[in-house]
Amino acid sequence: MANLSQQKRQRMLEFLDKIKAEYQDNDEMLMALGEIENELNSKKYGLVWEKHEEQVDIMIKDNIPVFTEVTDREVKAREDNNYNFLLEGDNLHSLKLLEKTHKGKIDVIYIDPPYNTKNKEFIYGDKMIGYEDGYRHSKWLSFMSERIVAAKELLSEKGVLFISIDENEYCQLKLLCDDVFGEQNYLTTFIRKTKSMTGDDGNGLNIQHEYLHVYAKNKSKPYFVGDKKKLDSYSNPDNDPNGDWTSGDPSAKSGGESTYFPIENPYTGQIDYPPKGRYWAFSKETMDSYINSGRIKFKEKITKNQRGFIFKRYANKLQNKHMPVATLEFSDNSFMNSVATKEILNIFNTSKSSKSSKFDYPKPISFIETLIKSVSAKDSTILDFFAGSGTTGHAVMRLNKEDGGNRKFILCTNNENNICEEVTYERLKRVINGYGDVEGIPANLKYYKTDFISKDAEDVSSELLQHIEEMVQLEQGIKIDDKEYKLVLSDEEADSLEKNWDNYQDLKAIYVSRDVLFTSTQNKLFSTVEIHSIPDYYFGSELKEVGESW
Repeated sequence: MANLSQQKRQRMLEFLDKIKAEYQDNDEMLMALGEIENELNSKKYGLVWEKHEEQVDIMIKDNIPVFTEVTDREVKAREDNNYNFLLEGDNLHSLKLLEKTHKGKIDVIYIDPPYNTKNKEFIYGDKMIGYEDGYRHSKWLSFMSERIVAAKELLSEKGVLFISIDENEYCQLKLLCDDVFGEQNYLTTFIRKTKSMTGDDGNGLNIQHEYLHVYAKNKSKPYFVGDKKKLDSYSNPDNDPNGDWTSGDPSAKSGGESTYFPIENPYTGQIDYPPKGRYWAFSKETMDSYINSGRIKFKEKITKNQRGFIFKRYANKLQNKHMPVATLEFSDNSFMNSVATKEILNIFNTSKSSKSSKFDYPKPISFIETLIKSVSAKDSTILDFFAGSGTTGHAVMRLNKEDGGNRKFILCTNNENNICEEVTYERLKRVINGYGDVEGIPANLKYYKTDFISKDAEDVSSELLQHIEEMVQLEQGIKIDDKEYKLVLSDEEADSLEKNWDNYQDLKAIYVSRDVLFTSTQNKLFSTVEIHSIPDYYFGSELKEVGESW
């Protein structure tokens, strides 16, 4: 069948070539024709939208994004030097810096982005976007696309991305993620029950659910692990040396002559064949070995319509000891928004009326917990760059308490209506230190704010060095405490470290600027600890752009 669109496009391109030939000496005309040609050759299938520019994109043209730590908001409740991070500011700003420190290192990303509903909760370009905006889908897709691309870069090879969404952008988000991750890396879409009230949407419908799209960095890597299978039906009444067992189905859907034969009970003489249309799950030779090992056990007494033997399935031979995770896992009332609202209000010991504007559509802790533990290990790194009320951080800490894990979290959120300071941070601090009669979950937390350094600054290199500590701490998940970890940015600091070396008995690692050259004496003295050069990928490309270097 002819591709009519392709034929039409080819005719137009050929016509453009003729025009180009006529304007060989007109650079302005050739540039304009080139743009037309690019549009004709652009993607013709999939999601296409009008792209828009964000304020942070504009700022980055003339400024370098950095983090600045707010030191008086550090929370330390564990004796170790393992830290979680809360990043306040535009999440695209944070993601661009995280691409330097955590590219390919994040195991789980959960996000709950604005749903772009008629309630105008989506703010773009300092404006609240509603149904009357003819470009509302395009603006939302422009907003999301950069962040989804960054998410893919951050995920490890076994990493998984979870995105909550409702019907407003369900389809657009699915197409966007298919485009970024590839359709082959789509895992599933969960359904989550959000409410149980009886109101309708004006069309006689009571919409009680939303969705959770799931994508893998590489679909062959992650594997969902549900709850452990209950083995209550397994026992060992006959003291089988192979351990607990339960009676299983000895038949299979497919087979042949070698797996279709009679089995005679030596006690009663009863003869059994496979059920109609099925075969035995073993050959005659294998059956003999099963009889000898006790896996097939003949009954001495048989009631009517019973098989004359038991085919044992042993608990210790189960290939998968966990239940699969159902896509309706979250359809229970325990995962509704109202549950999450009660959790938050309990933490803040307040009524909904006094704080309701800050608690819009939170997710239950158990919802995020289930997602994290179903796809990741106990030492995984979790990212949420639409952190909102901080549920993801709470879930990570609670999981660590439950199973002794050492997961770390990184949360990013803006500070609209002071949500980062008054809700996200305050919640995490209360969970760590305890609230009401709820015992705290010991953890360590650092608080960063996004900031910029002008590319026209007199000494960009020196100004960036003032923000290196934040980058090292974030990448390593530690605190540069001058006890276990030390930052050395100048020869003078190296000399001071040498002079006071006896005071650093607990030192584990030194992070040193490339401008610093240790003497032979210092190299020998410092050889008992790890020495790491501050990597170029923090700000090397930006310094090169402004004609400076470290």
